[in-house]
This record gives sequence, structure tokens and C-alpha cells, in this order.
Amino acid sequence: MIKVVLVDDHEMVRMGLSAYLRTQSDIEIVGEASDGHQGVKLVQETKPDVVLMDLVMEKMDGVQATEAIMNTTEGVKVIVLTSYIDDEKVYPVIEAGAFSYLLKTSSAKEIASAIRAAANGEAVVEAKVTNKMMERMRSRKKELHEELTPRELEVLRLIGEGKSNQGIADELYIGIKTVKTHVSNILHKLQLEDRTQIAVYAHRHRLVE
Repeated sequence: MIKVVLVDDHEMVRMGLSAYLRTQSDIEIVGEASDGHQGVKLVQETKPDVVLMDLVMEKMDGVQATEAIMNTTEGVKVIVLTSYIDDEKVYPVIEAGAFSYLLKTSSAKEIASAIRAAANGEAVVEAKVTNKMMERMRSRKKELHEELTPRELEVLRLIGEGKSNQGIADELYIGIKTVKTHVSNILHKLQLEDRTQIAVYAHRHRLVE
């Protein structure tokens, strides 16, 4: 039996979902909440397998509630069920730990299928949301240091730690000329002028512990 908690501030939505899901022999509604705060408390009390989570609610929205659930309850899968596919809604809740993302235009049968999929560890994401995520990934600007080779990254970090060329050569067991070649490549790829700028870059991008 898949235990489910419904979290939505619209009573009619909860009633409709609950009525349908209670007809499913493998799904049990163990609780309903009208806001995120109640939802988090209910999840902690009932330990469901799946949570159907609305995004826009008073007191605590779906993003905050999802994050709180992920931080306090192990094993639960949060399925976002919302009318929104705006960037400012989609990405924060996914980063908060949402497992699946559905729109309220989904049929009751589709929602039930997503619940079963989540219980089996399979995520379901609305096609429109998937497209948005792909567009964001394609448009993401790569950091310059992502073009460095693994060895060049090692040299970059060591420069950030204040090592001299000889110190880098000794630590990496390579020749001084090889170090100088790596430094030259780093300067070119990062569009920098000297070792000081390399060190600043390393710290600014948190490449040095």
C-alpha cells in the first residue's frame, strides 16, 4: 500500500484528488493539509511514501515545505502538483528536492500513475517543465575553468594555495618546464595576465579549499 499525503490550499482540489485516489486499491490517503506548515508536520507524523505538494500557499509555500520535508523525513518522495511552470517556481522546488513535477491539468489517472512511479523510484516530469530545464541547460554559460584539463586544474589550485612553480613541480612530480607550460595554458584559457590573477580567480571561484 502506498501512503500519500495531500498538501493543497484549495479544498475542492483536495476533495477531488482524495475521492479518486481512495478508489485505488494500492493507494492510501493518510492525511491532508491546507498549507505547507501543516503539511510538514503531517508528513513527520504519518511518514508517507509520497506527498502531493501544491506550490503557492500561505504560511509556508511548496518550496519551503519541500525543503523542510527533505531535511526531516527520509524516504519520502514529493510530487509537485501545480498550475505554474514559471522559472521562479520550477527551479527552486526542484533544487529543494522535489522528485516529480506535474501540472494540475494532468488527469487523475496520470496523477495516480505518477504516485506509483514515485513509490518505485521513478520520476515523472511534465513535458513542458522538461523542455524548460533543457533550455536552461543549453543556455547555461560555462565557466572558463571548465575548459581546463584535470592537470591544469591541479596547477590552478596549487597557484591559489601560493605554491611557486618549483613547489608545484615537486608536488606533482613533473618538470619545471611542464609547470610553466601549464601556467601559460591557464593564463590563455582564463584570459588572465599573471599568476596573481590566477590565484585571485581560484579563490573567487572557490577552487581552493
